[in-house]
Amino acid sequence: MADEQDGMKAVQEILGKADIANLTTVGLDGKLVSRPLALQAKDFDGDLWFFTEDPSPKADEIRANPQVNVTANTGKGYISIAGTATLTKDQAKIDELWSPAVSAWFEDGRDDPAVALIHVDADTAEYWYMDAPRVVSAVQMVKGLVTGSKPSSGKNDVVDLP
Repeated sequence: MADEQDGMKAVQEILGKADIANLTTVGLDGKLVSRPLALQAKDFDGDLWFFTEDPSPKADEIRANPQVNVTANTGKGYISIAGTATLTKDQAKIDELWSPAVSAWFEDGRDDPAVALIHVDADTAEYWYMDAPRVVSAVQMVKGLVTGSKPSSGKNDVVDLP
């Protein structure tokens, strides 16, 4: 397990550079369903936020099984976050996170009765952090293929989140 402070810093750095994340829910038929959503509130503190419509299949899936996974990647790394999702129509939080980009998804703007937020309370995060430029990582991969050794691709760890 990662040193908590260093691990949280790596998670924050990766998420801070990500605009889109994939939210995976358990479908009503028991199969996993993933879809891309825009990340809201880039300052990660253990909570993730996404706008959604409610009612929607995604909202129904969260109500039936709140266990979710969120993945994102940037030029610096990849992250997979396991957590518990809830739906909220808290107007103060909607107002706090609202942006012009969100307006395009809701016919009546922030007052649309379908506007809701998905709040993911993160439990753990596994990250793969690239500490070298992509060119260096590619060279290390080729070197590993040629020599039969495992390439150094950066840091991988799991962080327990508050």
